[in-house]
Amino acid sequence: MSTIELTKENFDQVVSGNDFVLIDFWASWCGPCRQFAPVYDAASERHDDLVFAKVDTEAQPELAAAFEISSIPTLMIVRENVAVFAQPGALPPAALEDVIGQARKLDMDEVRKSIEEQQKG
Repeated sequence: MSTIELTKENFDQVVSGNDFVLIDFWASWCGPCRQFAPVYDAASERHDDLVFAKVDTEAQPELAAAFEISSIPTLMIVRENVAVFAQPGALPPAALEDVIGQARKLDMDEVRKSIEEQQKG
């Protein structure tokens, strides 16, 4: 599956319309972003059941600001409209696979319950 370019116009539709979305926040001038791109693209080929998306922080500064992206690349994983992972830095292939595997194993009912408890807190 090819990587989807997210913009402020399609972001909500893509993220809310899919149960598992990986988002790479990047910029063309960023060396680590360029190093991570082939790793991310290869993972998208291996995991064709997941949605892989990219946000060009230069072209979409509102999205970068909304998610308080201060360092790129930043990888975010959204499951069922809940951000379950966000980390800056270019991940090596094995680490990206590990993060995807961990996110797949999450019990989203438990995650939502934990968020509710924190909000009551």
